[in-house]
Amino acid sequence: MELLLVSLASLLAGFVDAIVGGGGLILVPALFATFPSTHPATLFGTNKSASIWGTGFATWQYSRRVQLRWGALWPAALAGFAGSFGGAWLVTVISPDFLRKVLPLVLLAVLAYTLARKELGRAHAPRFSGREEAAAASVVGLLLGFYDGFFGPGTGSFLVFLLVRWLGYDFLHASASAKLINTATNFAAIILFTLKGHVWWHFALAMGAANVLGSILGTRLALKHGTGFVRGVFIVVVSALILKTGYDAFVK
Repeated sequence: MELLLVSLASLLAGFVDAIVGGGGLILVPALFATFPSTHPATLFGTNKSASIWGTGFATWQYSRRVQLRWGALWPAALAGFAGSFGGAWLVTVISPDFLRKVLPLVLLAVLAYTLARKELGRAHAPRFSGREEAAAASVVGLLLGFYDGFFGPGTGSFLVFLLVRWLGYDFLHASASAKLINTATNFAAIILFTLKGHVWWHFALAMGAANVLGSILGTRLALKHGTGFVRGVFIVVVSALILKTGYDAFVK
């Protein structure tokens, strides 16, 4: 029964994550609710080990239909890997709890900005090219990779927002690009969690299969309905993240 519950949560997480990120909003609480006495690192490691399959598969699906800017994305993915590994190491040294009260406020600012700028991310007009674009994307990858390894909630949404706001991508291209970077950050965290013995592989494999199925459905929906649809889902997911992180920070 436990495997069935977390696999269903993983399927839904893969669906949401493939469209705009934020799958951890679903899967992490489901793992904590199902295994309340388990060490948090084990649950985080199992979450990463399942979700990487969905993000990796979504990257492949998007790459077949969306023209990705690989010259910028590969350096960004490598930077994200390095940042995530560094963040995951740091979290073994100091606690990330000081970020809990800041996160909902930052997400609220992201939501307000997105709602105020109604044309934000509707047109794909990259602001940089060549080495400049690679450098800008790498900064995004490094910063968000570090955040993902150290703390994590909202990484996919932050990636999408920065790729839209700073690099000039539309929401569809930003979401597709974010998947590659997020796959790299997840991979780095998995290596560290595995070395520390914090992955339940017997759960992660079944959850990974469910996550891929959700990813297929979510990616197809995003490709079918385009940028406007992805923007709408982004607003919904960020709103849900604000409620969840706000509750965790100020009520729990």
